Amino acid sequence: MECPCRSGRLFADCCGPIITGKTAAPTPEALMRSRFTAFSRDEMDHLRESMVEEHRSEFHADDVRRWNRETAWLNLEILETAVDGDEGMVRFRATFRHKGGTQSLTERSRFVRREGRWYYLDGEHETATVRNEHPKAGRNDPCPCGSGKKFKKCCG
Repeated sequence: MECPCRSGRLFADCCGPIITGKTAAPTPEALMRSRFTAFSRDEMDHLRESMVEEHRSEFHADDVRRWNRETAWLNLEILETAVDGDEGMVRFRATFRHKGGTQSLTERSRFVRREGRWYYLDGEHETATVRNEHPKAGRNDPCPCGSGKKFKKCCG
């Protein structure tokens, strides 16, 4: 079975050993991939244990599991990685379907290495700027909302 993290490797050779604890994640990126896979496979123990100890009390597996029931994890795209000694960063985009709508989340996650193991420290979500790339509707043009009325008689 291909790994849900989209590495192109088999689950048993990729995130599987990290999630089960047989292998420590060798890099922040490997830990990020295993956390994405853990979300997709409902592996709450790994999500909790891969966090720094001081943040574990903030993790509520039942709440995550409840939200995750209506979520299908579709894709993980690693955008940037960096390691500086015992600190690491992974910027990624996760695409998922939740309650019928497809969404994406872009985050810059920070990781720390303690006693030879990488842990998730925290993350900062990036918000996307939405731009209307279509020409502005004129007063007598059909309304872009699809009502069939002229723009000036509808949304204008």
